[in-house]
Amino acid sequence: MALTQVYWDHHIPLPKLTSLQAKVTVALVALLCFSNSYDGEFVFDDSEAIVNNKDLRPTTPLSNIWFNDFWGSNLRSNSSHKSYRPLTVLTFRLNHLIAGGLHPVGFHVLNIILHAVISALMIDVFAILIGGLGRDEDGQRVNLAPKTSLLAALFFAAHPVHTESVAGIVGRADLLCALFFQLSFLTYCKAFYKGEEDGFSVRWVAVSLLLCAAAMLCKEQGITVLVEALLPIFRFSEILSMGLLTRLALLGLGGISMLYGRWRIMGTGPPVFTEVDNPASFEENIVIRILNYNYYYSLNAWLLLCPWWLCFDWSMGCVPLIKSATDWRMVWLLLLWCFLLGLIGQALCSQDSQRRRTLTLGLVLLVVPFLPACNVFFRVGFVIAERVLYLSSAGYCLLLAFSLGHCCCRWTRYKKLLLALTLALLCMYVARCALRSQQWRSEQSLFTSALSVCPLNAKVHYNVGKNLADRGNSTAAVRYYREAVRLHPTYVHAMNNLGNILKEKNELIEAEQLLSKAVSIQSDFAAAWMNLGIVQNSLHRFEEAEQSYLNYDNCLLCYADQNRHVDALNAWRNATVLKPDHSLAWNNMVILLDNLGNLAQAELIGREALRIVPNDHTIMFSLANVLGKLEKYKVSYCHGNLAVLYHRWGKLELAKKHYELSLKLDPEAAGTKDNYNMLLRKLDQLKRKTP
Repeated sequence: MALTQVYWDHHIPLPKLTSLQAKVTVALVALLCFSNSYDGEFVFDDSEAIVNNKDLRPTTPLSNIWFNDFWGSNLRSNSSHKSYRPLTVLTFRLNHLIAGGLHPVGFHVLNIILHAVISALMIDVFAILIGGLGRDEDGQRVNLAPKTSLLAALFFAAHPVHTESVAGIVGRADLLCALFFQLSFLTYCKAFYKGEEDGFSVRWVAVSLLLCAAAMLCKEQGITVLVEALLPIFRFSEILSMGLLTRLALLGLGGISMLYGRWRIMGTGPPVFTEVDNPASFEENIVIRILNYNYYYSLNAWLLLCPWWLCFDWSMGCVPLIKSATDWRMVWLLLLWCFLLGLIGQALCSQDSQRRRTLTLGLVLLVVPFLPACNVFFRVGFVIAERVLYLSSAGYCLLLAFSLGHCCCRWTRYKKLLLALTLALLCMYVARCALRSQQWRSEQSLFTSALSVCPLNAKVHYNVGKNLADRGNSTAAVRYYREAVRLHPTYVHAMNNLGNILKEKNELIEAEQLLSKAVSIQSDFAAAWMNLGIVQNSLHRFEEAEQSYLNYDNCLLCYADQNRHVDALNAWRNATVLKPDHSLAWNNMVILLDNLGNLAQAELIGREALRIVPNDHTIMFSLANVLGKLEKYKVSYCHGNLAVLYHRWGKLELAKKHYELSLKLDPEAAGTKDNYNMLLRKLDQLKRKTP
């Protein structure tokens, strides 16, 4: 059968490039858009997913990434978000290993390269979706829409909504998922190139399923490629002649197996989110809930159409709930569904088969990858997240390129005007990407940029205040903390931080009021109990202070019992900052890190503790256990700690032996000289008493 080029393609006023030239051009545009983010800092979610994630460290067993979530928590823990992305974490770990530590440049550079590769591969994906799987007489695949696929790929490479995925390091999950999504789709299409007698190869479908599994191990929405895989052959006569039932069985079995495995791995229970994460999902009235979900969809569509309104976080009041059908924002829902229904009508009813195909597959690529984030199948932990639009934006870019191509075909007299508008749009995309990438370079610029977009978001004000406080500008931080508490009156973290600053400014009465309110709202908030105890102590209310300290210690024990390791470590670290000689907090950190298998960090904490409290036997003993596991038997601390234990147990000769070994290795060992002299005096006294 003769191959027919898509009829509107040659009307698009772009040069016709070879496949390699087109891919290089798209990749260069992608690099141009995001290159200024290469030397940015670790920002926002990077702190939890990378900086504080023990699974990235070489001392942590590699097997841990298969049992922990994206943030380093055990998947079966109640506090886990259940985001299982071990392949993404593995790439973070490789970055850490290659760079010899947490150096953000390597992380950012890899993200930028991945986006450039994905953008270039989009040309092949778009070519198949628009023109099908046509091949020439030599068996080589033919791109029947070279200009349309190039234009769509250029829009994808430069779309500003991708900034969070590229400039934010945790967006690596979306990038890797998209890459394996593409490879799975292209590999599946390869099954029709060189197959068996009916042109269908089971082997390539099996490879496609493996790549789909890899996409799912990078981010959950990778499973949606199985829906997309069924559609490159669009005419029913062709489908039926190519082993449809076999392919359906393979894809269905593979998909069910992946979903079942994913469900088993995460402990067969959904993640637990709070109302501030996704308020609409907690709305009891199902009609109000559906209206708000649809409003969220319209906001996501607006971000694709007009990506100037971008924010790192959309929770905590950023998008107020629609409470009634008379809310003026209902207009956006109606516009969204009128537009979608119009596209669907064109896709189903158009007499033009090429238009039907492009619209149908463009809509599928737009909608299907977004389904895991739409709140229909399960509750998600966000209102809007720009990262989840990374794959869906490909469908939008395809529809946009088709629309421009169709306009060029119908209005040939205005080709130059359409070309100018297209170039202007691309230039605006590139400029917006460069500006937004610059904002993602540091937390200060990122958080500040959100104030104009989401002024009602308490978390935005909290993060601006915290960043100012961390940089020593506590006076300016107070204003933002107060605004965060005003916008969200139960925001306990803002209350605690504000109370802490007021405590330092000696405004003790207001500080006590804030901290008391914080612990009344969240009774297991350890840091607030500690700060409250310090304030009460400063007010000479010693009994109340003692009770607050007791509540603080109880919270820490609860953290440990509930496997809230990060909370426990942060609280204990905070305790040592507030009270450097808090030996119990130091010792608990060493023990917890030891139990978690993070021996290198446990050793560092133990040594730091002994510099501050050099004669604490419990810390010595805990550190000795860590050093023993690290096989650092010759380190003086081991002998010193053993000597202290023997000393306490009354085995004085053994104590003397190990004190001497410790001093031989380190003559200036902290506290060892004093303990050794004390032992010698005791031995001398015992000798005198002996007849």
